[in-house]
Amino acid sequence: MDSTNNSSSSSSPSRYESQKRRDWDTFGQYLRNNKPPLSFPHFHPSHVLEFMHYLDQFGKTKIHIQTCPYFGVPNPPTACPCPFRQAWGSLDALVGRLRAAYDEHGGNPQMNPFGAPEVRRFLREVRDFQAKSRGISYEKKRKRPKQQQEQEDQQEQV
Repeated sequence: MDSTNNSSSSSSPSRYESQKRRDWDTFGQYLRNNKPPLSFPHFHPSHVLEFMHYLDQFGKTKIHIQTCPYFGVPNPPTACPCPFRQAWGSLDALVGRLRAAYDEHGGNPQMNPFGAPEVRRFLREVRDFQAKSRGISYEKKRKRPKQQQEQEDQQEQV
């Protein structure tokens, strides 16, 4: 039994744990298929970036190129030949799961290639370009201070 699963031995792993294991196995297969094949401790952030580019071919999110007439249009009226890509949110979640899996498989957290600056920069660039391309914004939701939230909740009850 995997020591990362904190539930009882008779229950199945959570959806997150199952996804994390599947993502880790997929990334491992990608490394083994690399020319030359790579193993767990011998990959770098550049391999993580290559993996994310490889995954684009399986994407389901239409990302308009800058010369497309629907660039920046949230709901285009007709189809266009722009490519499908992995959505930023999917890549961000994937990197988070792989980052956790790397640590769980004995990787040095300070040297985790999934948390490298170039990976974070790439994700930020993907997010920004996809937001422009699709005419949507990815504004980070700020948490309200607990006191302010309680006051607003009390006002709603009145």
